[in-house]
Amino acid sequence: MERFHTLLHEREQAGLLRSLPSIEARREGRILHHGQSLLDFSGNDYLGLSHHPMLTEAAQRALEALGTGATASRLLSGDLSLHHELERRTAIFKGKPSALIFNSGYQANVGLISCLCQRGDRVLCDRLSHASLLDGARLSGAKLERFRHNDVDHLGDLLGKSDGKAQRRLVITESLFSMEGDLAPLRAIVALKERHEFELFVDEAHATGLFDGSGSGLAAQAGVTDQVDYLMGTFSKALGSFGGYVACDQAAKDYFINACRSFIYSTALPPAVIAANLAALKLVETEPQRRETLRRRADHFRRALRREGLEVLGASQIVPVILGDPAHCLSVSETLRDEGYWVLPIRPPTVPEGMARLRFSLTYWHGEDVLDALAHRLGRLCHV
Repeated sequence: MERFHTLLHEREQAGLLRSLPSIEARREGRILHHGQSLLDFSGNDYLGLSHHPMLTEAAQRALEALGTGATASRLLSGDLSLHHELERRTAIFKGKPSALIFNSGYQANVGLISCLCQRGDRVLCDRLSHASLLDGARLSGAKLERFRHNDVDHLGDLLGKSDGKAQRRLVITESLFSMEGDLAPLRAIVALKERHEFELFVDEAHATGLFDGSGSGLAAQAGVTDQVDYLMGTFSKALGSFGGYVACDQAAKDYFINACRSFIYSTALPPAVIAANLAALKLVETEPQRRETLRRRADHFRRALRREGLEVLGASQIVPVILGDPAHCLSVSETLRDEGYWVLPIRPPTVPEGMARLRFSLTYWHGEDVLDALAHRLGRLCHV
């Protein structure tokens, strides 16, 4: 026990100690925290689907018909026809021959990458990629090389140096980066395939449901779906439910079913969750105004923040405001919370030194009047 107290004290001294917030309720862009109603700018319910009647009714029907849990792994008796229907619909949605469902995005990334690569292979990963991608690469035993964020020239240099020196090379990037809010240069990365042999793994967790005419994501918007070997994403953000997926060809799916430990050794997702995911895919196609409205409001918010003289990153519904100093970041976050806004500070080592920020995660529920008032208040707080 003493060891844990020491480790916790070290994290507290470094400003890294975290605690669970214990949210009491959540609905339509608001949360209830210790009895206080707050506008939520830290959640990922981008399209506001988590309480949509189509999702809740679909989940309720499945709950009554099939019970609360799948009760076994997919390879035993937990494999329901609903899982196969969701995989079929996901494959169509992503423009790929097949898809495989995972219990979470983290489980998908860790399991997929660690079974795709092994010792003697090379994994080349964007430096700002999500922890689950890096963890998967490390678990694989392959040599991990990290290229500078969105720097295609640096990636090309690394590929050139390893040409012919690895059994397999896997390039990994997010399509929309969760802490920066910016977009990967997918067309330029795909163009490198003409000179270097590698497979491409793209994490679309934060882009699924929000980009392209159908909401498929940024790979579809860039027109590179066929050139991306593995399109991973989640149902837990814009789609308002839970779970992860990979869209790929049939041979890859068959291999993952037989080799991916995070899939093989996990109880299948409950039927109510699968039913909600199916409803969410349909809604993304039939209610495009949600993503169009959200993108328009995110652009509006960035312009309002810049008018206040603030440093703003991103080109999406994720809007980071750079404050630099971690203590200042924490202070502004606490003041905003007292005034009714739930927005959390992101500090090193999650982001580089000098890049501490407030990360605003916008959703369909955030109207322009709310965003204008928030931008004005933040400008006053940051220029005292």
